[in-house]
Amino acid sequence: MLLCNSTRGPVFKNGGGYFAAPEFTFDALFNHPDLMGIAAKAVAGSPLTEAVELAALIGSQEVWAAGVTYFRSRSARMEESQDSGGADFYDRVYRAERPELFFKATPSRVGAPHGQLRLRSDSKWMVPEPELTVAINSRAEIIGFTVGNDLSCRDIEGENPLYLPQAKVFSGCAAMGPGILLGSELLPPSTEIKLSIFRDGKSVTEDKTELSQLKKPIPSLVSYLFRDNVFAQGCFLMTGTGIVPSSDFTLKSGDRIEITIEPIGTLVNTIL
Repeated sequence: MLLCNSTRGPVFKNGGGYFAAPEFTFDALFNHPDLMGIAAKAVAGSPLTEAVELAALIGSQEVWAAGVTYFRSRSARMEESQDSGGADFYDRVYRAERPELFFKATPSRVGAPHGQLRLRSDSKWMVPEPELTVAINSRAEIIGFTVGNDLSCRDIEGENPLYLPQAKVFSGCAAMGPGILLGSELLPPSTEIKLSIFRDGKSVTEDKTELSQLKKPIPSLVSYLFRDNVFAQGCFLMTGTGIVPSSDFTLKSGDRIEITIEPIGTLVNTIL
C-alpha cells in the first residue's frame, strides 16, 4: 500500500486503485500512531472513480539528505573537488562513523511526480541523484520508503565544499514519489535503484546500483538526524546516491528523469 498526496488530499494506492482518507490531512496521516490500520480500513472500501492527480509527496515535513554514503559518490566528490583542495574531506566522511547530514528542501521546493524540476541558473554541471528516501514521523519512527531525486550542482560543490547549501537548495531542487511504501521493515540489500535519462525521446543515461552498496545503515542515519533535533511533523531523509553520471554529462532543459525502486515504483520528472 502506498500513501500518496493528491490535489484532493491524501490517498492510499493499492493495486491499481486509489482510496480516499477524507477525514485526514497528509500531516495527520504521516504522524498517526495507527497509520497502517487506517490504510487497511481505507483500501477495504471502494476505490475512487474519478482520476487522481498526484501532488508533491509532502505536507509540512522538512527534507534532509545524507551525503557520501556510497563509494561511487565518495569517488565523484573527490574528483570534482581536487582543484579546491577538498577531496580528502569526502574520503574522511565516507569512512567516519558520523554521517554527513544536510538540509535539502522545504515543501515548496519539492516537485510532484511527473512535475517539473529546475536548473540552477549559475550552474553549468547539474545531475540528478537517485536515492532511497525514508519517511520518518515526529516520534523518529520509520513509517515507509519512497523514491527521491536530489538535484545537485557538481561544479558549485566542487568549487568549495562550503558551497554545499547553494549546490543543493534552490527552487525545484528535489522530487519524491510516486508514494510512500508503508512499513518499517528495511528493504533487502538486493533492492535495485535504477536511473534513466531521456533527451529528445532518446536514452542518454542508463545506470543502476543496489542497496548493498550503501555503507551507512539506515537506522544509524535516522538516529543521527534526530540527535538533539525535533521534527514536529516528521521529515524525509534521502539516503545518498550510488549513481553518478559521467563527468561530461549535465542536465538540460527538456530532459526526462526516471528513477525506479521496486516495489515502490518509478518517479518521473522533467527539467524545466
